[in-house]
Amino acid sequence: MRTGRGDADVAVTALFREHHLELVRLALVMVGDLGTAEDVVQDAFERLHRRWHRLRDPGSGLAYARSAVLNGCRTVHRRSAVARKYVPRLSGPLAPGPDTETALAERGEMLMALRALPRRQREVLVLRYYADLDVAEIAGTLRISPGAVRSTTSRGLAARPARP
Repeated sequence: MRTGRGDADVAVTALFREHHLELVRLALVMVGDLGTAEDVVQDAFERLHRRWHRLRDPGSGLAYARSAVLNGCRTVHRRSAVARKYVPRLSGPLAPGPDTETALAERGEMLMALRALPRRQREVLVLRYYADLDVAEIAGTLRISPGAVRSTTSRGLAARPARP
């Protein structure tokens, strides 16, 4: 059954009102910057609205939005890695300043430990313990099996951050 544009407007607006903050928090944990997290979520909702008529099940809109947010976070990390690789060549080494030191001091142990994990472990742990999704929801969001969710969760929890 195809839905009209008005249906997409109503449905996506309802999803936005109900889950926007939750998705921004998820993106914030993944990217570490509020402005970037808000941009990622906004882009995810914009894509959801454009593709609403293609959803097989309109009830899967939230799962689509979560997947889109995680994909957006991956894109942010890829772009950041490329920028880090080429910035020193273009501008020379950056001198640490008071803002840099303050930003580093404010990062919590948990965020540093999460960032040290491989991408998939970080995503599974954030979805499980921060977004409070069950194994089946995580499996659907990441498009992996429930067994892979459980084993990845176990490996992520077993990882011990290196102490300085």
